[in-house]
Amino acid sequence: MRRGSALFVALLIVAVAIVSVNWGKTFASSRREDSSSWTHWHRWHREYEHRENSLWKAKMQRYCAQFHLTYTSEYFAPWRPPHKGSCRTRMLDGYPVPDLRCTPGGFNPSVTVAMLRNPAFRTACIRNQQTSEAEKHATYRWYGLRDPYRNYGDTQVCELDHLVPLELGGADGLGNIWPECGPSRAALENRYFKVKDRVEDYLTYEVKTGKIPLRVAQRGIAENWTQYLKAANRYCATGGRCD
Repeated sequence: MRRGSALFVALLIVAVAIVSVNWGKTFASSRREDSSSWTHWHRWHREYEHRENSLWKAKMQRYCAQFHLTYTSEYFAPWRPPHKGSCRTRMLDGYPVPDLRCTPGGFNPSVTVAMLRNPAFRTACIRNQQTSEAEKHATYRWYGLRDPYRNYGDTQVCELDHLVPLELGGADGLGNIWPECGPSRAALENRYFKVKDRVEDYLTYEVKTGKIPLRVAQRGIAENWTQYLKAANRYCATGGRCD
C-alpha cells in the first residue's frame, strides 16, 4: 500500500510538472501573440493617422490656395534663434509678457484686412505652415521650461502662443511664439493664455470694423498685450464675440 501510494505521488508530481511546462509555453506564446497583435495595431493606427493627416493637409492646401498666402514672417525687431535658457518672461500689470529679445512678435505680410474680413478665411491656412508644432516646442527650452505634463483640457497650464495672433495676421515663425504659462491653480478661464484670448478677440473686432489699423494692432499687442485688457474685458462683458 505504501509502495502504491509513493508511486501515485510520483506520477502526480510528474503530471503536474508536465502541465506546468505546457502551460508556461502556452502563456509565453499567448503573450508573444498579444504583443505582436498590439504592435501591428499600433503600427496600423499610426499609418492611419498619418494618412488622415496627409489627406486633411492636402484638402486644406487646396482650400487655402484661394488666398494666395506666402508663409514668411516679418518681425518687429532683428531676430535669430536664442540660446537655451536665455529668455525670461516678465510680469506687467499682473500678467506675463515675453522676452522681446527672444519673441519680438511679427506678422505674415501676405495677410490683409480684406482677407481677415472674408468669412471663408481660416487660421488653419497659416497655422503650422512655416514651423511645425514640434519645432514650436523649442521655445520651452529657450525660456528654461520643460514641456508641461498632461497639458490639455482642464489640466492645461501652458500655451505655445502666437504673440501676434493668427486672427490678426500674426506670423507662424518662431520669433512670434512664446510659452504662456500659469497660474496653475486658477480656473481654466482665468489662466493667462485664456485672458490674452480676450484681447485677441477684441483687437480682431476692432481691426475688422476699421477702428484700429491692422499694423497698429499687430505692433501694439506685440509690445504689450496687457495694455488692451481693460477694453477687452468691457468688450467681452457687453456681448462681444469672445471664446
